[in-house]
Amino acid sequence: MSLRVFTLLLKHQRLDEALRQEQGRRLPDVFRIQQLKRMKLAVKDRLHRLSAGRRQKARA
Repeated sequence: MSLRVFTLLLKHQRLDEALRQEQGRRLPDVFRIQQLKRMKLAVKDRLHRLSAGRRQKARA
């Protein structure tokens, strides 16, 4: 696993934890939840693009 992938996985995990904490609050901030979800999805997309690029390189 490359450092870049590891860093993105770590960021995804931290965003997930922040999302769970926000959702667990008595009065969760809906806008913060949306922001965290968008950021988490962006990280997931980057991870997917990286893995897709690696698969193409392995085939060549």
